[in-house]
Amino acid sequence: MADACVEAGHEVIIVDDLSTGKRENVNPKALFFEMDIRSPDLEELLQEHTPQVIIHHAAQMDVRKSVADPLFDMDVNIRGTLHLLELSRKFEVQKFIFASTGGALYGEAERLPIDESHPIKPISPYGVSKRSAELYCLLYRSTWALPTAILRYANVYGPRQDPFGEAGVVAIFTMAMLRGRAPTIYGDGSIVRDFVYVQDVVRANLLALERDLAEPVNIATGVGTSVGELYRIISDIVGFPDPAGYGPPRAGDVKANILSSQRAEKNLGWSATTDLRAGLRLTVESFRAGM
Repeated sequence: MADACVEAGHEVIIVDDLSTGKRENVNPKALFFEMDIRSPDLEELLQEHTPQVIIHHAAQMDVRKSVADPLFDMDVNIRGTLHLLELSRKFEVQKFIFASTGGALYGEAERLPIDESHPIKPISPYGVSKRSAELYCLLYRSTWALPTAILRYANVYGPRQDPFGEAGVVAIFTMAMLRGRAPTIYGDGSIVRDFVYVQDVVRANLLALERDLAEPVNIATGVGTSVGELYRIISDIVGFPDPAGYGPPRAGDVKANILSSQRAEKNLGWSATTDLRAGLRLTVESFRAGM
């Protein structure tokens, strides 16, 4: 996202505590501050640099970790977002874009694909914290006229995704296979996800800079892929011959999540353009080049 903003000619400031990110990924043309979004020092930073736009991607994003430690999840995702919103109001930020989740927000699907009017019934603390943050964004929009935009991401994948955390099945599968190890599928491989390539997500954010989005918008492909099929595609691209290992299902995982992108097409002028196999091939090439 930062790279795209730099390329578009914007002056970019990055705030990241590097709890999951890597310093070498930071664009050299951007100003970088190693800082937690909950830090009281953030106020001085915003006062000095007076950003026009805040694009908020900082989060505790691991569903399993949220189940194990819901208080930490709440503190980062709710208090952290509220801190940014309050500073945005104070320093008259002109646009606040919030990266929410479509993957964990709606719970078990009543209908597929899931549009934004689907009941919101998260089954993990992560989904609850992201919805709470959404509500604060909407509150600041209606009460203090802070122009907020909420983008509900499907399962984002692509280069630079952390292969050593609990989140990011594409990265985990890819790195394991490239190292000659069979990764583990939790459950029987039948759970279905909507995988959207990172550059398509970046493009949605750039469009959101120019549009007023009064309602949350799904950022997704509208196409479902089972984890078992995902394994088969990646193993074919990598040339990995072994079958997957299997483990027990994990708490907080919904059975199927496919998101409708019709509102994004109508209100944002956006649709995903990267085919899954093409995106996975780019991802594998990137991971292979970095080994």
